[in-house]
Formats: sequence, structure tokens, C-alpha cells
Amino acid sequence: MPTLEKIKYHLLVLLATTLVAGSFLASEKLAGIINPFSLTLLRFIGASLILLPIVLSKHEWRTKIISTLPRAMAISLFYSAFFIGFFESLNTTTSLNTGTLFTLVPFITALLSIVIFRENITQKQIFVYLLGAAGTTWVIFGGQLELLLSFSLNKGDLIFIVAILFMCLYSIAMKFLYRNDKMIVLVFCTLIGGSFWMVLALLFSGQPLQWNLIQGDSILYMAYLIVGATLATVYLYQITTIALGPSRVNAYIYLNPILVAILLFVIDGVSISTSIMPGILISIIATIVLQGRNIREATVASVK
Repeated sequence: MPTLEKIKYHLLVLLATTLVAGSFLASEKLAGIINPFSLTLLRFIGASLILLPIVLSKHEWRTKIISTLPRAMAISLFYSAFFIGFFESLNTTTSLNTGTLFTLVPFITALLSIVIFRENITQKQIFVYLLGAAGTTWVIFGGQLELLLSFSLNKGDLIFIVAILFMCLYSIAMKFLYRNDKMIVLVFCTLIGGSFWMVLALLFSGQPLQWNLIQGDSILYMAYLIVGATLATVYLYQITTIALGPSRVNAYIYLNPILVAILLFVIDGVSISTSIMPGILISIIATIVLQGRNIREATVASVK
């Protein structure tokens, strides 16, 4: 892959990571209005309806739906299972705990990639992955050592660790099950699959839809979740995961807390505390080192 094309994909991952960071702000605005299962279902269905007329407009895309759907159902199962596990874990744990544990995603994805894709990982890379996790943890805890020392695992944390595994498998499945699909069709089918799994989750949980409660400014926040945080990110993550691999894409997760802090400053004027600056610096360095190493290894592999 040419260097400029690699840079393009890395910029697309950064864009997707920023959009995901924005979803934390939008989700916070919608918190308590409707239950999380219903909220996620609305995200999936809304994004699917936007893509529906586009996919149906071309015969080539329409004919690919049936053959793509089974694999997309498997991909979306892992994606939906993450959300289900995430929401279930919040019944017995805190967002601070889940935010901390989520930093394990890049490292676990790298380990799975060794087994499935025969990717190499050195002791130095392992150190950088853990360093990145430490940096984001610093940001999440606001540089307060007493909060970090009080951190302990509970039942909800164990549930979220399982959810994290599903998120890692989602990234793996995107690359493993890709068959030169038309990306717009694959994204559409993934969203359809996600809608199906979330309907099942709603039925088993007995939660109501309550979509009528989304009014006023909440409609704008919901629109962002549908278009920016669901439709755009699913598309961006799928094309970049196929091009760069799950390990490289998931390494950008270390930047999530940083981007949330920046967006809070830009949108709501919330100042960035100087106490989290070391964590921000560590996370950025870890991400750059991991990407630089991966790019070099990919270049060597392509030359061979």
C-alpha cells in the first residue's frame, strides 16, 4: 500500500475516533430519557434507513445484500454484544471503571491478532500497549492517585471485561469475514444485523421503546449519534480495519479520553486540567510509537 494511502487511512481512523469521542457527549445529554437498549436500537435503525435508498438505488448493490448479510450478522453480533454487556455492567459498576478497563482493548486485540492473523508482537510492543493504557487511565482518573488506588474489580467489571472481548472480536471479525464486499452493502447489512440483535435484547430485557420521549434538543443529539457516531464510524472503522488491520486501528482507542477532554473544552468550555497533561502526553506517545512500528513492519512485509 502506498505511503500516502496509509496516511489517508490513519487520518480516517483519527476522524472515526473523534466522532466516537463526540458520542460520549451526546449520549450524556440523552442519558435518562430512554433506556440504553432502545437508544442503541434507534441508532442502528436510523442509520439503516438512511442507507436503505442508497443501497437499493443500484442493482449491483441490491444483489449483494443476500450474500453479504450472513457474514454481517456475525460481525454485528459481536458489536451488539459489546453494547449489551456494557449496559448490563453499568448496573453494578461505574463509568470510571468501564473507561479504565476499555483501555485493554488494543492489547487484547493485538493478542488475538497473533493467534488469528499470525501477527508478530514483541516485548517492546507489549510495553507500549501497557504504557498507552497507563496514559489513558491517568486521564480518566484525572491524575488523582487516591482514585486509582481505590479502584477494584466487581461483578459489573467482570461483565464489562467480557464485553471488551466482544469488541475485540468485532474488529477481528471485520477483517476475517471480509470478502471484497461492496463496503456500503457491508455497512448496511451490519446495521441491519445490529438492529436485529438489539431487538432481541429489548425483548429479553422487557424494556419499552419510548422513542416519543426524544424531543427538542434531544433530536439533534440523537441525529448526531445516528449519522456521526453510528453510520459514519461503522463505515470508517470497517474500511480502515480491512486496510490497516485491527491492531493498528484499535491502538487509537488510547486517544479517546483525550479527544473527549478536547471536545468538552471546545463545545462546553470545560477547561483541561493540568493534572491530566502527563497522561495525555503518554497516550499520544504510545499511539505514535505503535503506529510507527506497525507502518514499518507493514512496509517491510510488502517489500518481501
